[in-house]
Amino acid sequence: MLRVAVDGPAGAGKSTISKSVAQKQGLIYIDTGAMYRAVALYMIRNGFRSVEAIEAALCDISIEIKHSSDAQLIFLNGEDVTGLIRTEEVSKGASAVAVIPAVRLKLVELQQRIAAGANVIMDGRDIGTYVLPDAELKIYLTASAKARAKRRYDELLEKGVDCSFDDIYRDIVARDENDMNRDFAPLRQAEDAVLVDTTDDTLEEAIEKIMTLVEAKKAEVS
Repeated sequence: MLRVAVDGPAGAGKSTISKSVAQKQGLIYIDTGAMYRAVALYMIRNGFRSVEAIEAALCDISIEIKHSSDAQLIFLNGEDVTGLIRTEEVSKGASAVAVIPAVRLKLVELQQRIAAGANVIMDGRDIGTYVLPDAELKIYLTASAKARAKRRYDELLEKGVDCSFDDIYRDIVARDENDMNRDFAPLRQAEDAVLVDTTDDTLEEAIEKIMTLVEAKKAEVS
């Protein structure tokens, strides 16, 4: 069995890279960030703001992950919300709900259940340190805050979204601060994780770096 844990800060390319590696290596891709985004979408839709209200609503939330031929689909209470959870508002909401222990406990249980007995690559903030602490391969994927902000800025411009680089940069820095300093399962590099810095890499170069690590580990565990 091969379980690959990919952690790192917002905008490091974890999802894009992990998805590509999964397709090339025959692994099941699990985007844990999408789960937190689904919870955030539910909270935004229902106007919940307090921790107490969010905790009380968790029993009414059902999240499922399904896989099509080339994509991971996220279902919130039976609704496919895959295309609705990538807005900046939902991104900020996901970072906010992720610091709530009850939310993390609910989603971690789901993540561990999906990964049990399967060959997976799972990305998030606390996969190698908390969700899958015994993963066969742990990777900490990062890049400078400015590089991550520039990638996000270019991505939004390409989609025709009017945005400000400075606003995106400030948001990236704030999310880093939030993720790294939360009390429960903060973002940090696991002691046995391989550090991969993609600040100066193209997407293709970053994918190749992770591919090399995965192929080496597959050969080792087979």
